[in-house]
Amino acid sequence: MAGDSVPAGNPGLTLAGQMIEAYGGAALWNRLDAVQVRGAYGGTSFRSKLLKVPVRATITVERAGQHATVEPYPSAGRRGVFEGSEVRIESADGRVLSRRSEPRRAFRDVRHLLWWDALDLLYFFGYAMWTYISVPFVLTDPGYELHPAGTWQEGGQTWRKLQVRFPSGIHTHSQDQVFYADERGRIVRHDYTAEPFGAWAKAAHYNTGHQDFGGLVVPTRQRVHPRKTDGSSRPHPTYVWINVEDVAIVAANHTG
Repeated sequence: MAGDSVPAGNPGLTLAGQMIEAYGGAALWNRLDAVQVRGAYGGTSFRSKLLKVPVRATITVERAGQHATVEPYPSAGRRGVFEGSEVRIESADGRVLSRRSEPRRAFRDVRHLLWWDALDLLYFFGYAMWTYISVPFVLTDPGYELHPAGTWQEGGQTWRKLQVRFPSGIHTHSQDQVFYADERGRIVRHDYTAEPFGAWAKAAHYNTGHQDFGGLVVPTRQRVHPRKTDGSSRPHPTYVWINVEDVAIVAANHTG
């Protein structure tokens, strides 16, 4: 089970365990059903695909499996559902208005070089927010390969790097990602390639404004910038920005 106690002797798992404690601990994670994040989401990457941003919505990430709901989306009275291998838009009463199976494959065609539709953005929102909420807790699952990668100096601070290879069946930005932890174990930077945009979309994702929401720690200000070949980042443009306004925990007994 994700977030279980970390066995000794594996440096990667040791760092992951410190990160889990910094975000609220395994016990908290294992007793919740879902995390609801209310906020606004925008950035130049979305505008380049002719999408109307910012999007204001509540994204609910379930702990079990890969499942997220975006509401309202793409307009009032509708919601988007991400289930990894399928995305769909539903009416308020649950009627399926549109759906796409195997949504990752759709990004290979020419149309996606020019513009995205609501189902494309739903897929991106779903897997991205699943990643941002579920990490670091899922890193102790046996399918994740963890390798400490030394330290990184930035902004007068020293951060510890953890290279992670995600299981092949997980929907996320890219299989290989790097997380940077501060002295408290909080993830302050996250490197990946946003593959739905293209192999060029090498990103440095910065997390600040960490806040405690009922025991769960979530960064409230997230900014994604281009990552250069030497590992440093460029301040402009801002590929993606996320402003988290509130976070609610849905406990197993649904008392919140």
